[in-house]
Amino acid sequence: MELDAKIPNNVNLTTDPKLRRALEKWQPHFIDWWMEMGPEGFQQDEVYLRTAVSVEPSGWAHYDYVKMPDYRWGIFLAPGVPDRRIGFGDNEGQPAWQEVPGEFRTQLRRLIVTQGDTEPASVEQQRHLGRTAPSIYDLRNLFQVNVEEGRHLWAMVYLLHSYFGRDGREEAEELLERRSGDADKPRILGAFNEPCDDWLNFYMFTMFTDRDGKYQLLALAESGLDPLSRTTKFMLTEEAFHMSVGETGVARVVERTAELMREHKDDDVRKHGGIDLPTIQKYLNFWLSASTDLFGGEISTNAAQYFAAGLKGRNREESYSDHKALEGVYHMVVPKGGKLVNEEIPLRNAMNEILRDDYIADCQRGVDRWNKILEEAGLSDRLSLPSRRFNRQIGIYSGMRFDPSGKLVTEETWNRERDEWLPTKEDQEFVRGLMHPVEGARQVAGWIAPPVKGIKGKPVEFEYVRRTH
Repeated sequence: MELDAKIPNNVNLTTDPKLRRALEKWQPHFIDWWMEMGPEGFQQDEVYLRTAVSVEPSGWAHYDYVKMPDYRWGIFLAPGVPDRRIGFGDNEGQPAWQEVPGEFRTQLRRLIVTQGDTEPASVEQQRHLGRTAPSIYDLRNLFQVNVEEGRHLWAMVYLLHSYFGRDGREEAEELLERRSGDADKPRILGAFNEPCDDWLNFYMFTMFTDRDGKYQLLALAESGLDPLSRTTKFMLTEEAFHMSVGETGVARVVERTAELMREHKDDDVRKHGGIDLPTIQKYLNFWLSASTDLFGGEISTNAAQYFAAGLKGRNREESYSDHKALEGVYHMVVPKGGKLVNEEIPLRNAMNEILRDDYIADCQRGVDRWNKILEEAGLSDRLSLPSRRFNRQIGIYSGMRFDPSGKLVTEETWNRERDEWLPTKEDQEFVRGLMHPVEGARQVAGWIAPPVKGIKGKPVEFEYVRRTH
């Protein structure tokens, strides 16, 4: 472990001077990007951040005050597994690759670039949120998410530099040149070009979009390319925190809304400074549907080829008995002739949908916890996940209209009901109107409940961010 190196790492950069020089050349460009597109207005503040100092489960995180530009972004791979074998596909049982096989070079580069592109994109989307944080505790969590997304970018750039030569170096540069939402140089995936300009968006993003990231990383952690597998396994340890920020954040919004509903005996909590449940449901509908698109088409030859080659597997491949997936079928509802019909899809062609199944089940567990808050408050209202067919831009349901229950509806019905299902301009303006910075100790904005506990044993009112002014 080279913790004191210019680039902290456990990949022995000292023994590979060519790679080290290449990464040290890329590092200033990364810092330039961070200063241009990272959290605006807080770069000189000291933030109580977690930094990776080990890849061992017992001690991979160190907490201390750090100025974000001084954060020790590094390259860390999970410990290797001796004699690891490819666990699925046509190459099942073969030794895992320590180098990129020439026949899969293009596909692997595409997978790594796509994953890498999401990391700086989310930092860019969240660039201005610090100005309106509902508490110092939340402000710190935003920055923790931001610096770890930056480190995940480093992880993908390491793979590009190490295994893809000049092509990889050019791809690494382009990761710093695209911009979220930019008309000319947008990020690769749609959800990462959506505005994330208020904290309800941020909590929904970290709940649903970062959870998509979890399942993409779980699938890549099964990869036959061992460095990719080990890199993504370590990234998963940090991704868990991002999802908890979202899940607990929405839970606190729901808790505060329930309090206001009971206190005022009124469902319309907007006039009491809260976010009403229908608005929360609309945001939920939007981010679940945008994040569902990230898994790709339901019937995918690309996904089948990735699986067959051993490049990208299923979530926890060891839980399946058939690692070839050549014989089975997946029962899918597909649109045909203006109707929805049941069809059997060859299993390998349904790999995106299998991963999406696990994702949606995981999201449902979070929504159940939010509903528990409403139940315990004595309220009959409930939040729900929309159907996976709702508001899709990618896949077999795109170009068609479905209501949140998944029922096929006409364009006329969609246009009439859309404002009941998705956030309107007025909804967004209302939520943005609640967003004011709260920087005092023990203070939390009125639209969200206080957190249950602080960070790393510290009290909630701990000075997690030391402002310079």
